[in-house]
Amino acid sequence: MTNAPETSRSKLILGGVILVVGFMSPLLIPFVVGSDLAISYKKILSGLLAFGIPELFMLIAVAVMGKEGYEFIKDKALKYLKRFAPSDEVSLVRYRIGLVMFSFPIIFGIAQPYLGQYFSFFKEFPLGFTITTDVLFISSFFVLGGDFWDKLSRLFKYNVKVEKKE
Repeated sequence: MTNAPETSRSKLILGGVILVVGFMSPLLIPFVVGSDLAISYKKILSGLLAFGIPELFMLIAVAVMGKEGYEFIKDKALKYLKRFAPSDEVSLVRYRIGLVMFSFPIIFGIAQPYLGQYFSFFKEFPLGFTITTDVLFISSFFVLGGDFWDKLSRLFKYNVKVEKKE
């Protein structure tokens, strides 16, 4: 659907706003937790903000926009997000850099509890270091490219056979 749907522009805008507000509702959870409400109300409201209200707002947005309008918005969003997808093939140097970025956080996470017994600086790391290794791990997928993601996903599929090169 590259052409605009038959839904009016105002319905698309209103539906888009409802959709965004619904998906942003979990950001209100810290305000609920910090409020003076009773704990039972905080739990219920926080749960709804995380798992009920976004879905409800999505249904309302689809009802306002109609199926064609929702498909139009979804296609536009997916087209925009594809720009950030990793490329399929990468150079050998980029692949090796990506493997180091992928492997370091895993190896470090496994070794850190054991090395902490022998080296005191391994016992406690600041939160920033932990966040950095997590970001390094996640960004390695973008550096390694789409072909690596295909290889990695095959690890979790039972019936996939490896093609042997001769």
